[in-house]
Amino acid sequence: MKHVQGPLCTVDVGARTSETEDIDDVLESFLGGRALGTKLAHDRIPFDVDPLGDENRLYFATGPLQHSTMSFTGRMSATSVSPLTDGLLSSNAGGFLSRNFTGTGYSAVEITGASDDLVIVHVTDEGVEFEEVPDLEEATVPETCDYIEDEHGLENEHTVVVGPAGENQVRFASIMTSEERAFGRGGLGAVLGSKNVKAITFDGDSTHEIEIPPLQMEIHGEAAQVEHPMKQQGTTSVAEYANMVEALPSYYFSELSFEGIDGISGDRVEEKKYKKGTCSACAFACKLPTRDEESGLETEGPEYETLMAFGSNSGIDDIVDLMKSNKLCDEYGLDTISAGDTVAAYLASEDEFGNADLIHDLVEKIAHREGIGDTLAEGVDRIHDELGVENWSVKGMEFAAHDGRTLNGQGLAFATSNRGADHMYAEFYPYEYPLVDADDAFDKEGLEGKPPKVVELENINAIKDSAVLCKFSRDFVTPERMETLLDTDYEDLLDLGGEVVTLERHFNNQRGFDRGDDTLPYEIPDFEQGLAEYYEERGWNDDGTVPDGQFGGDAAAPADD
Repeated sequence: MKHVQGPLCTVDVGARTSETEDIDDVLESFLGGRALGTKLAHDRIPFDVDPLGDENRLYFATGPLQHSTMSFTGRMSATSVSPLTDGLLSSNAGGFLSRNFTGTGYSAVEITGASDDLVIVHVTDEGVEFEEVPDLEEATVPETCDYIEDEHGLENEHTVVVGPAGENQVRFASIMTSEERAFGRGGLGAVLGSKNVKAITFDGDSTHEIEIPPLQMEIHGEAAQVEHPMKQQGTTSVAEYANMVEALPSYYFSELSFEGIDGISGDRVEEKKYKKGTCSACAFACKLPTRDEESGLETEGPEYETLMAFGSNSGIDDIVDLMKSNKLCDEYGLDTISAGDTVAAYLASEDEFGNADLIHDLVEKIAHREGIGDTLAEGVDRIHDELGVENWSVKGMEFAAHDGRTLNGQGLAFATSNRGADHMYAEFYPYEYPLVDADDAFDKEGLEGKPPKVVELENINAIKDSAVLCKFSRDFVTPERMETLLDTDYEDLLDLGGEVVTLERHFNNQRGFDRGDDTLPYEIPDFEQGLAEYYEERGWNDDGTVPDGQFGGDAAAPADD
């Protein structure tokens, strides 16, 4: 099996030290990316760690496909214990960082400890340096990127950065890279902020040689030549269809379609798009650089999930208002889904749907934890009672779009996901719209035949997050092609994906997670039966826990051992 190469670099930002460690035995079994980060986190982070405490660790890792020139490979993974969900969580970001990361020569970088002073950590193939940056306190993501480029000659594609939201430990703060791309879900920006790290840079000329088969160029050519709506409208190309089949959450999940969809649809986004946007080495180019000529507002997006959270779910039907919400989240370092849903919860409590000025003010207040923003910065799960609204979250994570009340298999996938209510963990929704060939489609109602498919999709997405491979490669990288690219059997890849999911689940079990956390705030037909079938398919206990001995390695010791 192809796998990432190089030692682990551990950076203790409190002690201002770094060391390297040979982890070849782990690399041979765990591929890279999310699998590598999950295995290291499972074995090295105490099960009872405080997500915002010094002993939590944060892992950055790429995979073997970052050594190719193939489309869909401009991505990398970050893993830690989430301050939003309180469980082990990986987040995935695109952009241009991954190949600069490989230049350091490390397979993974581990951040631990906490600095007394605000610092930037510079990681290169020659070592690690620490730079105190008190003047960057509360600086936005663009301001921080400008500083790094001016002072060190490193463009934003070399950086991961937290904005004010990360510094202020907003529970859904993002880590931003390439300025406008995000390790978005789960609040890993707050983890970096809790360590008083404003940014990390990656640079070097020590990329390892990993031979990727010539098939990579065939896939790259297909990505360049194919006609696809995502090339014009990105993920927003699905918006009107989702609205039509009543799978678009609206007005803080009180409705399933939005009468104002025309004002924020994929067509409106395409009208504002002024150039192509892409990730490193990718010819598919599905990103959305947008500009409003009248106001001069420029941003990248919004993507479909942002369209839901700050659009239909907040009662906003104007694309420029939506673009501004997107831009503010990027500048302050906020996950647009959790931020938008939390804002929508507040709008519901105050009967203020559609108030764009209030929404933009709330985003700023959340990032700085000012006034009501300090409350909203905790996320829906922790504040819904105070607001007097329903708790629209799973395992503490706010819902993405593709509503499970309509797409029941996606509903089950929201419940089983170790990450919480995130649509990309299993990515079941395309099989229920359908947006794939009819032979692969499911009826959107009910759960018949769906639990085994949820397991399969969770497993293969764990591999994509480890290779690292964009989820939008699904039409191009077939199982047979994945075997060729990674030089192993597809079934072995599925088994490894299952081990990654089980490692996450085992870690979270030690923190108290069980079947009671695999729940939804709504009913779908035969849910309990479907959940039991999912556990049986995984070989887990009926209570949603991993049987003793199944978790694939020695457990991390509790912090007080």
